[in-house]
Amino acid sequence: VQLQAFGGGLVQAGGYLRLSCVASGRAFNRYDMGWFRQAPGKGREFVAAIVWAGDATYYTDSVKGRFAISRDNTKNTLYLQMNSLKPEDTAVYYCAGTDAVARLPRRISPGQEYEYDYWGQGTQVTVSS
Repeated sequence: VQLQAFGGGLVQAGGYLRLSCVASGRAFNRYDMGWFRQAPGKGREFVAAIVWAGDATYYTDSVKGRFAISRDNTKNTLYLQMNSLKPEDTAVYYCAGTDAVARLPRRISPGQEYEYDYWGQGTQVTVSS
């Protein structure tokens, strides 16, 4: 599986962006998917995740109420709608995926990097004050 993220850009504080992540290959609907980000000089951190069936989502506290993760399994695409952006949201955003169905009945820990086997190349989001 190859993941390609796009949709980043430069936006003013309070603005919005929608990131997309397109997966190549089949079986996207088996994958738990997540978004992570890495700000300059910092480690990569979890942002949001959505399970393979789309019926559960997870967010880090700093984006709750502002960001929304979703997926369209018919288009092999993952989304991250980012509203009310803040300068501290500036980072490279990465999408990631793992075959969750193959791991059943174990459920992954969605906020943990080690759970994900596939990573996109990242897309830069810059929020100006």
